[in-house]
Amino acid sequence: MLDPTTLGPHVENAYEFKGSKAYPFLAPRGICTANGRLFVSDTGRNRVFIWHTLPISEYQEPDVVLGQTEISETGRNSGGSVSGSTLQYPSGIWSNGLKLIVSDAWNHRVLIWHTLPTKNGQPADVVLGQPNFFSNDPNVTGIGAAPTAHTLNWPYGVYSDGTSLWIADTGNRRILYYKNIPTGHFTPADGVIGKPDFKSRDYENKEPIWPYAVKISKDGALIVADTQFYRNLVWHNHQDALHREAHTIIGQRHFEDCGQNQFGLSPSENTLNWTYDAHFYKDGVLVNDTGNSRILWFDQIPTSNNMSATAVIGKKDFRTGSENKDTLMGTTSSLYWPFSITTYGNKLLIADTGNHRIVITDLKI
Repeated sequence: MLDPTTLGPHVENAYEFKGSKAYPFLAPRGICTANGRLFVSDTGRNRVFIWHTLPISEYQEPDVVLGQTEISETGRNSGGSVSGSTLQYPSGIWSNGLKLIVSDAWNHRVLIWHTLPTKNGQPADVVLGQPNFFSNDPNVTGIGAAPTAHTLNWPYGVYSDGTSLWIADTGNRRILYYKNIPTGHFTPADGVIGKPDFKSRDYENKEPIWPYAVKISKDGALIVADTQFYRNLVWHNHQDALHREAHTIIGQRHFEDCGQNQFGLSPSENTLNWTYDAHFYKDGVLVNDTGNSRILWFDQIPTSNNMSATAVIGKKDFRTGSENKDTLMGTTSSLYWPFSITTYGNKLLIADTGNHRIVITDLKI
């Protein structure tokens, strides 16, 4: 049972949501809200759920199930071959209430519904990263194949501003940019972030090493959760990201640094551990510090490297992390490896993956 007091003084009215009572979440990794709707990637069971209204109790049956024809089905690619209706380890998810985009990570593709699905198992309209709905090898031709402007390899994150599309093409260590949300299969990207060209996969420390999520602020700033180097990379203008390194680093002092909690024994107000997401909120940004089972709040988007957070959510103080002795037991009373975050008004929604639930709470910041 969730104890709201363990989340800290910056939230209130916290409660947990576990999905369907008969078939609850298993390791949900993606979450999105739009027009009062809730979208969740139930990653461990290869499903995406849609609720037409934001749940207010511990359990609520979904209105639409994608990836499976029945809520009780959970197999990879619905227990058969890949198709336009199946999912295998869905992760990042985005919707504006009109369209839906899902990163179908283990099928090495991104699926797009140009109108919101209304039926269980409804097939997607468009597939990116693969030439058709029936292929799912990394970079189309298999492990070891070089990437192109058309292909994907373990894409975990997606984001759109309603016009353009960004994909965190994690296995290819890059972010793909589409000027317009594609309407046809296998559409090539218009630009690449983190690489000099579409065919490169080798990396330098100044580039995204393992980009898991990408977000754009209302003013056009771009942030990338660069998981493997325990940092978030920030560009003040997303167009700059196509031709230069990040302006600011959150979680490390320099591009060459890659220490987990900066090699400290405990976290602090400026360190990260396996960061998997970020979310712009008001004039600042929330950073999902997954390995420390907490969320850092910066009241302004950082303008210099290694800035300290304003507040912490999910732990009693900045020095407490997942591996401290007072948090090793009873993790259900707090956060445990949260992968994704979003907001709806002043509400914070957390995909609390290790606890197989969504935490919904009001923000006081």
